[in-house]
Amino acid sequence: MTDEEDWMSVGAMGVFNRRLLLAVDARGYGSADTARQRDIQTVLPRLLADAAEAAGLDRETWVRQPGGDSEFAVLPAGSDEQALVEPFMRRLDAGLRAHNRDRVPGARLALRVAVHFGPASEAPSGFVGPGPVEVSRILEGDPLRRALAAAPEAALVVALTAPVFTELVAQGYTNFRPEEFREVLVEKKEYRGRAWLWVPGHDVHRLDLGDHGRDGGHSAAEPAGPVEPAGPVEPAGPADPTGPVEPAGPADPTGPVEPAGSTGPVEPAGNARAAAVAGPAKTAEAAGAPGTAEGPVINKIVNNHIHAPLHTDGNIVFGFSD
Repeated sequence: MTDEEDWMSVGAMGVFNRRLLLAVDARGYGSADTARQRDIQTVLPRLLADAAEAAGLDRETWVRQPGGDSEFAVLPAGSDEQALVEPFMRRLDAGLRAHNRDRVPGARLALRVAVHFGPASEAPSGFVGPGPVEVSRILEGDPLRRALAAAPEAALVVALTAPVFTELVAQGYTNFRPEEFREVLVEKKEYRGRAWLWVPGHDVHRLDLGDHGRDGGHSAAEPAGPVEPAGPVEPAGPADPTGPVEPAGPADPTGPVEPAGSTGPVEPAGNARAAAVAGPAKTAEAAGAPGTAEGPVINKIVNNHIHAPLHTDGNIVFGFSD
């Protein structure tokens, strides 16, 4: 092999591909009875197929790993991301609502869905790489579960990873408004990262996600707002002068002094001494003496700085559980 051929060859892992990844899981499968589990396994593939057809996606070209109440799918290179993110999800929600219309609450089907665009390579038991790991961890994370629990009437919660949200939704390539999504922190096993949640028919910012709503329920398109101090700041007391005030001298007890050539009385020196005392005290207070509100508020704002690193790698075998 020539040097040029060696330089042009791929590495040991083969060809590098970024693929569109879809992960789906049904709520409550593990606690369902046999009849309901059978119903979920029958209905889920049909709903996914209907949504794909409505969005113009060829589901026959997907590499799928079904799991009864779940599915992991890798779409072929060049698949329409916009079609998967919006038309597919809207049709899936409509199909779920139609399925649930005449069912009691305990028999209704609700799905958690995660979408990612990232590296994925085929392996003997499926797909490997950081992409499958990330989409799986987000799907299994607490924010999606809490969102469904906080919105009992919802049939679907969708999570988009950063590449999908920032490059499609935030840039206006769909009909979604960025504020329809809520940024959350997902921590699952070794994974720590961000996702953007959408719950059809609900204001996701009003849902109680517990500690996982720590980002304040703001979207990437909206700043979180100013940092509030942790509590009321005690008003500062009167500042002490930095040193003793020299007396102006005793006043003449006999009354006003009339110097030579004066046409009127001169004010006693006592009044001037009172003004001298008041002056330094006010100067010290205006200079920001210790104990004023200014210092503690600045400290509280600095101490509220947040770091949120994102990283992931490794292989994954997909087996979702509720």
